[in-house]
Formats: sequence, structure tokens, C-alpha cells
Amino acid sequence: MTLSSLPHPLLYGIDYILTGGVGDVLLDMRASGSELGWLTWPYEQGSKQGWEVVQRSLNGSQLYTYSVCNVGEHEQDNWLRTTFIQRRPSASRIFVELQFIVRDCNSFDGSSLTCKETFNLFSSESDADIGTSFRKGQFKKVATIAPDEITSRNELRINTETRVVESLSRKGFYLAFQDIGACMALLSVRVYYKTCPATIKSLAAFPETVAGGGVNQALREVAGACVENAVSEESPRIYCTMDGEWVVPVGQCQCMPGYEAVNDTCRDCQPGFFKAFVSNDACELCPVNTKLLSSGALFCPCAEDFYRAPDDPTTGPCSGLPSAPRELVATTTQLAAGKLQLSWSPPEDTGGRSDISYSVECRRCEGTACQPCGEKVRLEPASSGLMDTRVAVSELEPHLNYTFTVEAHSGVSLFASQGTPHPPKVTSMRLDERSLTSLSLSWAVAPRRPVPQPTRYKLTYRKKDDNLDVTTYTVLILEKSSVQISDLSPGTAYLFRVQALSPEGNPGGSSIEDEFETLTEVPLSQSNTGVIFGAAVGGAAMLMIVVVVLLIRKRSATTLFSPLCPSSFFKQLKPLKTYVDPHTYEDPNMAILKFASEIHPSHVTKQKVIGAGEFGEVYRGILKAPGRKEGAVAIKTLKPGYSEKQRQDFLSEASIMGQFSHQNIIRLEGVVTKFKHAMIVTEYMENGALDKYLKDRDGEMPSFQLVGMMHGIAAGMKYLSDMSYVHRDLAARNILVNNNLECKVSDFGLSRVLEDDPEGTYTTSGGKIPIRWTAPEAIAYRKFTSASDVWSFGIVMWEVMAFGERPYWDMSNCEVMKAINEAFRLPAPMDCPSAVYQLMLQCWLQDRSKRPRFPDIVSLLDKLLRSPESLKAIADFDPRVSIRLPSTSGSDGLPFRSVSEWLESIKMSQYSENFTCAGVVTMDQVLQMKNVDIKNIGVRLPGHLKRIAYSILGLKDQTSTLSVFAV
Repeated sequence: MTLSSLPHPLLYGIDYILTGGVGDVLLDMRASGSELGWLTWPYEQGSKQGWEVVQRSLNGSQLYTYSVCNVGEHEQDNWLRTTFIQRRPSASRIFVELQFIVRDCNSFDGSSLTCKETFNLFSSESDADIGTSFRKGQFKKVATIAPDEITSRNELRINTETRVVESLSRKGFYLAFQDIGACMALLSVRVYYKTCPATIKSLAAFPETVAGGGVNQALREVAGACVENAVSEESPRIYCTMDGEWVVPVGQCQCMPGYEAVNDTCRDCQPGFFKAFVSNDACELCPVNTKLLSSGALFCPCAEDFYRAPDDPTTGPCSGLPSAPRELVATTTQLAAGKLQLSWSPPEDTGGRSDISYSVECRRCEGTACQPCGEKVRLEPASSGLMDTRVAVSELEPHLNYTFTVEAHSGVSLFASQGTPHPPKVTSMRLDERSLTSLSLSWAVAPRRPVPQPTRYKLTYRKKDDNLDVTTYTVLILEKSSVQISDLSPGTAYLFRVQALSPEGNPGGSSIEDEFETLTEVPLSQSNTGVIFGAAVGGAAMLMIVVVVLLIRKRSATTLFSPLCPSSFFKQLKPLKTYVDPHTYEDPNMAILKFASEIHPSHVTKQKVIGAGEFGEVYRGILKAPGRKEGAVAIKTLKPGYSEKQRQDFLSEASIMGQFSHQNIIRLEGVVTKFKHAMIVTEYMENGALDKYLKDRDGEMPSFQLVGMMHGIAAGMKYLSDMSYVHRDLAARNILVNNNLECKVSDFGLSRVLEDDPEGTYTTSGGKIPIRWTAPEAIAYRKFTSASDVWSFGIVMWEVMAFGERPYWDMSNCEVMKAINEAFRLPAPMDCPSAVYQLMLQCWLQDRSKRPRFPDIVSLLDKLLRSPESLKAIADFDPRVSIRLPSTSGSDGLPFRSVSEWLESIKMSQYSENFTCAGVVTMDQVLQMKNVDIKNIGVRLPGHLKRIAYSILGLKDQTSTLSVFAV
């Protein structure tokens, strides 16, 4: 019996074959247009018939397909192998797209002996084409292929399935298809790999990259280069996902001075425009009285006879010199007393400036000889710096001739007449470090012309607070371009302005007014809260402190019932929706009906097992519900033989999940309750549990990315706490990660028996209380609150920074509880930012009322992400603590008897063969190794390299006992 016995010949269905998919194609069965030359096995079938090639003509093109239909024979084992497929070296993960039809076994009217409706896909790697040599043992199974649509007698149904072959490392590979008794036809085989296309993002160019980072690695980090005429402080890089999409760009390029960002390029400033600093701002129009340079101007110099004052910004216009004062008049009403009054009118041309002042010169003449009047003649109020157009002259002597000269001045007069170089403009300010009560700042200057660097700076700062009647300005004169300011208020914003001073004390152009804020009342370190009077100011001597108090009139009060309430008002409001415990329902089925939508089981297709839960297996599958977009889902199942109580406990998690709607909480798609096999259907998270995801990427992810993950978890927990829901089992194993590295809180099945059953202190529906993640009051008194969830979140932060390390290592639960009650805490993980570790310690405060709340945690993590420089300070790390070593054993006094035992203790046993091949077989040899030696034996991952190096450092210190940090 063959497939050709179907009522519809194969040719009729070929027009409907789909051709979707993306990527660089390595093999395309349909596009070949010639004999494929694929190998079939067994070579001689006798009376049996295995795979056979079928040729068809369609629109003038030749199409080749393979079919097999031996359902009337016993025990089929028919193989079809492709020709050798060359692999691109960096493509370790390829996709196989299959299009096929399978005959319904029920359509054979009982004549089938071994009919199947599935077939198997295999792969085999090789460095060369082995020709017609074929051995089944060379192949490893990729997947069992099952059709979604079965072909009946009267209707031809075509299936399209895609499978992934991973971990490829050799020059090429073969694919093979095993028939075990199906009646089917293989219509199309397309093999391809995905790439992230060449792109430009944030003015950084990234090359075309093969998708994915290798085995169990969802992302491939790709270094980029700034486009022409652009620069970046941090090397630009980006990540290529397994689906061929670019995500998480890091390091922004900016156009150099004289260039502006236009689309994906840096174009030079057009004639008549300029740009002085590195930025992505547009070029500015040259101001008035300046020279219009050619394209690419960094600045617009003043035109001839026009100048800029030292305080004028380089972006401002240039000014001319003022003309002479007019109509000078002397009034001698009291000449007998030696007095007169001089007055004049302002100059007709002020040069475009408003800072006009006047000076008066007096000369005394006897005959033809003239000389300065000296101190004998008094001018009131002064002889220079006059803002008014009059001056009183006294102490004149009789019978002498006096000559008075009045001169007008402006901000550019001294600069223009003497050619005195003015100090440069401060271009940018930067926050280097901050705490509750202090800020450390530094700044850069850009000279306008070749002049000596200034020796001093003038820093002015004040609180940013519009609600006070008095604003205090503090002025510091500094000798370095950095400062540490202490004795500030926690959680307060301050405004800073810096001027450069020349050696003569002349001020330079002011910087823009920058805002920086001290840490909030959620303290990151108790040690920073002390008030230090006269703190060191960036290593520079404090020359002068001037406090100026200005009275500022309040603006009109806002209407009490303003329609635009401040955001702080809304922060005090409780959410309208609160969590409802499904256990309060007399009939638990009512909770399911209220909070979860019912799904018909025919709309759910289970594909493969991805895990095991407390009640049964967890599958990856497809949801094809009417009115919904088809998509991947996770399916939790209830194992056979369950009791009614187990069924209710199983479905209670859906009753809880169905009440939540937040991007960082796992989304419930629906439940199946009205049929024999109950199921919970949730969104599918491609990267699985956070702890395993981090373990597979130890040391490969930057702190900024890890803090971003923490921020997502904290946002989800803030939502739950606002809903008055206590999770009770927050841990990295219960956080799921999707393809975009978005973290979502999951696992809402922890039993509520704890508060009612005195014997339930350590018991939940899933086993023991997770002691390592649970707050001390929850263990001792069963006090589960959002504060106890905050404690657990601190442990999750530690897990994230330690790349999935087990909290408290191999300590027993009793040891953990004893250590916590004695005020000891986990040490900082390796390379953990100090700010992050200080937040962990706050989450682990013994007094739960003093722990931060989740809104505070979200706010703080958000500020850390907006100020990446705050993550550069690394907490102290002690390898003797963070990598726990077993007790010393052996006569040589070393902690380990063998290299393999040592590597196993630090979870680096995968490098045992590397050490052996390098001849490092004793612990004495290990102690002699340096970082370069560790690299040379093949340890390349930064995290693994550090772990091994720090462990060797701990071994050298001969430390075998566990130490922990006290709060």
C-alpha cells in the first residue's frame, strides 16, 4: 500500500506548501530543482519498500519529494539521509523546517499492521563528507515529529514543523529521517540559521551576527564601533538573541565637536553653525557679531572689534566697546569751598551690553605740566566702578586748573584693551559617589584658546526647594576640579554651578546648573550618616566659604482642590483592587470561575516536557483559542490518581494568579477544569528559571544588566504588596525569564496553613519552608508579611549577583538559623556593587519595621540604573568567605586531597580535564598558579576565571573555617 492510493494525488497539494521562515539557508529541498541524491537505508528492501523519491512538474519546474507507506508490513525501520550540509563556523544552532503530510491510520479499515502517525528526526556531525557510508549509531535523535493535521481519505492536510539542532561544532552535518511505520510524504526540508542583520543603533555600527551565543546561551554579545566622527566613553556593544533580534544596547556614541547627529551619521555643522562639545545635540546658529566659519566649526570666534566677557558663554553673541559718555557738565555751585558736581549722559552706543560702568580721572595742571590729582582731591562715591552718571568732587585748590576725564566701561573693555586671556568655561559636571549625607563631584573644562589652566574654581550650590522662604547659597573656592561635600540632607536634591578662576582671580564662564541628589532615607550604609564638619574638599584646600542668605517671596498658593494633584498624593492611595484569598470561598470552584477563564482542552497542544511540578509534569505547548493569537504557553498538569483536595490545591494557584495583571508577574492564560485532566495554562518563559539561567552564564553578564533584572522583580513585588498579597516563597528558582531578559514572579502555590496549624511551622503544600530565603520572624512566629518578602528579596539579590550560587552554601538549615539569630549575614558576592550590597543588608535587618518597603526598593534601583557610575564602587570581597572551603584534610596541611576534589567544591569540576592535560595534578602545583596560567589551560569565562583565582588566594591563606559578615 503506498501513499499514491490516496484519493488526492500528491501533486494537488503542492501549491499550498508554506514557505515561511527567515535566516541564511544551508539547504532547501524545494529550491534545488534537481535530483537530491539523498541516501535511503536499507539499500535492498526485497519485497518491502522504504523511502522512495517522487518527481512532479509544477509550472515548468521539477519538484522532488520523498514518501513511504509500509503500513501493511511488520516492524518498519526505514531511514532517509540528506547529503552533507556545510556549516558556517559560528552557526552552532540551526533550524530545520519540515513540511509533510501523514495519512490517518484509521483510514486503512483495519488493514494496517504497524501504522504510525509520527516519524523521527536525527542528526550527525562530521568534518568531511563520508559519502554513502551509513551507520545508525552515528546519529543522535533530535525530536519525534507528530502532525497537527492528519490527512484523511477525502482531504489532504499539510503540516509545517520547525525543530532546532544545537551544539554543532564540526565542519558539517547530516540530517536523517526515520520511518517506523507511517504513511507519509516529506514535501519540503529547509535548513537555515538565524542572524541579526548589520545595523546602526545609537550611532554605533554592529556587524551581521549569527544568532544566539552557543549552548544554553540565549544571547551573543557583539562589540560595535562608533560611526565616523562619533566617540563613546564606553565601548558600544549589543546582544543578539536566538531569534535574530538585537536587544539591550550598551554604550551610546555621540557626535564629536563640530558634528551633529543626522539619522545614523554624524554630519559636520553647516557653514554658519557650530557645536563645541561631544553630544548628539544639533549644531547651533552662530550668534551675532561672530565670524561665520566653514563647515565643521567648533565655535564661532568674535568678529573684529567684538569680544566676549569672561563670564559670557561661548554660545552667546559678541559685544563691541561702548562709545564715550556724552554731555559732560561741571556744576560749580560751591567753588569757593573747593567743590563741584560732575554729570554726564550714557554713551550713545553701549556695544550691545547692559553692564556699563564709569570711571573718572582727575589731573591737575600748572602751566603746561599736568599730573594726577592724587589723594588730595576726593571723588564721591568713588573714582571707578560708578553705576550712576554723576560724581561729587571736593578738596579742590584755588587758582589751579583741573582736567576731568570720564570713561565708559563694560564686561569686554578690560579684555579688549589689555588682551588678558580669560579662563575657560566649565563644560560638564559628573557625580562620582554619593551617600545619605555627602556628594562627590568632578568637572571638566574646555579652553577657548591656548591659555594656562586655571588654578582655582568657584563652586556655588544650594538646595532645590521652592517651598522655603530662605534659600542658602554656599560658595567654595577650590584648587582642584573635584570636591566632596558633606553634611547634606538625606534624599535631597541640590543645584550646583562651577566657574573657573584665572590665577589673577578673574572668573570664567559659568557651567550649566546641574542637579544631584543624596540617597534617600533607605540608607545604603549606616557608616555614611555621621556628620563631618570641615570634610576634605576633593583634596583641595578650602580657601573661602561665603554663605549668602536671600529672602525669596513665595509664589501664590495653589488652589486647595486643584484638579492636577501632585504625584505624592497618588502614592499615598491604596490600589482599588486587593487580593482575595481563594481559601475564603466555601466552594473553591467558585474562586476558579471568578478569577480564571476556562479553556477547552482541544485548544491546547502539549509539545514537550520542560519540568516537573509538585502535582505533575509541566509542558511547553501551543494555545490556539478562538479570538486569541496563537502562541507558546506553559502547561501545568495534574498527575493521575489525584484526590479532590489535591485537585483544589492545584487549581488554587490559578485562582491566585488570575487576580494579578502586571508585566513582572507571570500571566495566567486560563485553566482546564471541566474535563478529566485539569491543566493550568500560563505564558511561556523561554529562558526558564532565573537561578539556572544565571548559573549557565556565570560571570558573563554586567552588573548593570543584573540590577535591571532585580528592578523587574522588585516592580512585580511592589505590585503584589500593593495588592496586600504576601508571596512567602520568593526565590530565584521561582522567578522566570523570557527572551527579552524580563523577569517575572511566579509560583503562587505556597500553603496558607502556616498561620493556623502550630505544627505547620516548617510545612507547606510543597514540603519544607525554604529556610535560606525566609525572614527570622516568619520562621519563628509564622509572621509572613511584605517585610518578610523584602527579606527574601534580599536573598534573591544575592543569588543574582552570585550568578545562582546557593545561599549559605552547604550549611545546614540549623546552622543558617543559628547564624542569622547571632546577627551574621551573607557576605558580598564577587564584583558586587557596594550600593547593591548595602541594600541587601537593609533587607536583612532583624527589625522588620526598619526594612525598606518595595516602593523604596524600586525607587532606589531605578536611581542606580539612571546613574550607572554608582555601580562602579565594588563591595569588599573575601574569597575565604564567598567560596566556602571544606575542612583541612591530609598530612600536607592543604584543604583538599586532590585537584578534582577542590574543583568540585567550587563548582568548577568541568575544568578537571584542563588541569590534568596541563600537568597540574597536585594542590602544590595549584598554589603556584597565576591568572595567566589559569587562562592558558583553557579557562576563558571571566566569572570562572575569577572564581578559580579567588579560591587559590583563599587556599594560600590556609583558611578552612566559614566566616560571615555581621550587620
